[in-house]
Amino acid sequence: MWLFKRKGPSGFSFSNTAEDVTHDIDGTGLTAIVTGASSGIGSETARVLAMRGVHVVMGVRNMAAGKDVKETILKANSSAKVDAMELDLSSMASVRKFSSEFKSLDLPLNILINNAGVMACPFMLSHDNLEMQFATNHLGHFLLTDLLSETMKSTASKSSIEGRIVNISSEVHRLAYKEGIRFDKINDRSEYNQLWAYGQSKLANILHANELTRRFKEGGVQITANSLHPGIIMTNILRHHNIIGGLSFTLGKPAVKNVQQGGSTTCYVALHPNVKGVSGEYFMDNNISAPISQAQDTNLAKKLWDFTINLIHS
Repeated sequence: MWLFKRKGPSGFSFSNTAEDVTHDIDGTGLTAIVTGASSGIGSETARVLAMRGVHVVMGVRNMAAGKDVKETILKANSSAKVDAMELDLSSMASVRKFSSEFKSLDLPLNILINNAGVMACPFMLSHDNLEMQFATNHLGHFLLTDLLSETMKSTASKSSIEGRIVNISSEVHRLAYKEGIRFDKINDRSEYNQLWAYGQSKLANILHANELTRRFKEGGVQITANSLHPGIIMTNILRHHNIIGGLSFTLGKPAVKNVQQGGSTTCYVALHPNVKGVSGEYFMDNNISAPISQAQDTNLAKKLWDFTINLIHS
């Protein structure tokens, strides 16, 4: 048990909750988008950011569930600023519609949390005829970030407050296909492995954040981009994979986080002063960690960027 409670350089550990890592932080005046905020760590992230004064816009596929989360947050905190807007990351049309509707609100955007995702699902295609995990976990978030980047740049410039982009990845990025990203086999059903494909999409999340970092630094933009592993949490994302769910129970409770702990690293990276100016890093248990070498491959990151740009403009 002591391994899970041992504090890292940040002063926090595996065991800390999202409320712990944001204690005494005032997010008043900040606006954040949290995708996949209708359940699990997404809803916890939205709740805690709203608790700290952040205006939270929840991007949710299920609007009924999103409204329930909003009502729950407001019931506990009547002064919270929280909105729910429809967003299906597996559809580029939905991402474009959400982005357009958000811009029409004329709100600033300080924090973008790319949290939504599907995990280890059977082979299926998205609305745009792309493998579902790659489309939802990477492509949808890449497009969302691309469409909202100018709003974030403008907000950072006008407010002199650093913008933050947070990509929720996973330690399963270590289990991606051997070549990392299968550029020529994204839709290859015959060689599809649901866990490796999930790993591929999570590796893409890290590469995306790293390439964003390179481009922001090159352009002198006041926005950081980081990725993270939230931990093993028994949420709806595990519904397609009995092996991982079973492994979680086999490892026992100490290795599995509750939702409050699962949202902590996201909230830490999104809001904590310790992370100011930190970009292109991979976090786990509220501390900087080391991903696999492929995740730090700048050439692979550039290739993925160009590949994805072609997909969203094709």
